[in-house]
Amino acid sequence: MKVAITGATGFVGSLLVQRLHGKGHKIVVLTRNTAFAQKVFPSEAFPNVEIVAYTLNTSGSWQSVIASCDGVVNLAGEPIGEGRWTPERKQEILNSRKLGTQKIVEAIVNANPKPTVLINASAIGYYGTSETANFDETSQSGNDFLAQVCQAWEAEATKVKDAGVRLVILRFGIVLGNGGALGKMIPPFKLFAGGPIGSGRQWFSWIHVDDLVNLIMQALTKPEIEGIYNATAPNPVRMADLSQTLGQVMNRPSWLPVPAFAIEALLGDGAIVVLEGQQVLPKRTVETGFEYKYPNLQSALKQILA
Repeated sequence: MKVAITGATGFVGSLLVQRLHGKGHKIVVLTRNTAFAQKVFPSEAFPNVEIVAYTLNTSGSWQSVIASCDGVVNLAGEPIGEGRWTPERKQEILNSRKLGTQKIVEAIVNANPKPTVLINASAIGYYGTSETANFDETSQSGNDFLAQVCQAWEAEATKVKDAGVRLVILRFGIVLGNGGALGKMIPPFKLFAGGPIGSGRQWFSWIHVDDLVNLIMQALTKPEIEGIYNATAPNPVRMADLSQTLGQVMNRPSWLPVPAFAIEALLGDGAIVVLEGQQVLPKRTVETGFEYKYPNLQSALKQILA
């Protein structure tokens, strides 16, 4: 199998490339920074990886490589949890997903032969936030900024179905692994200064990065998988429980809450990512028979911190 991947040098994408390469598949890394990608995937270690420069919002010769691929995985998008959400930053967050997906779909539609499947990332921000409700793949969308971004993102991906290409949209929860959100929580705990963020009552819907990569690979190879799936573990927790479990695994106390105003001062509107949450259940994902290696938070954290 030959797979084109955007966002391949990121937290999730780099592990996906490693797993696919380890199984003998060929990978086309579509990247805006070829020099960095070559450092991440040196040719001597990754002989089956082809690195191709592409641009976010313009057509180009990079689109022709799509015709040689069996599948496409679109993971590209500006990070949402870093920096204040100024009007310019919001536009970057939206454009990186909407325009990027638009160009990927355009390339697939024009390819001959076409890839058989597009795996497109989305996020559980689609559902909006709530301390009391729970959401599955059939739930309605929210109306805040992140929900609107996810709607626009998914709408562009959906256009690929008109070309007869199988589409799988994975709504990512908060991905846990060596890096990402967890990487920012661990240092305070090491200093005996860890604790919940904000009220502690907000829901934290998560997935271990290994499970997420396995889910993507399953979606690539199983033609019966199609449509929208929540890429979350089946056991979401509240922020206070996350902090307590992290403290237990690290043998550290969880006693020093991070006040909401401190996060808001740092991130502005972006504080919604950590101060508000949603309880998201992977109903359709479980129905496919997908087997989680880490269905519970404690086992996930123990593996990551081992």
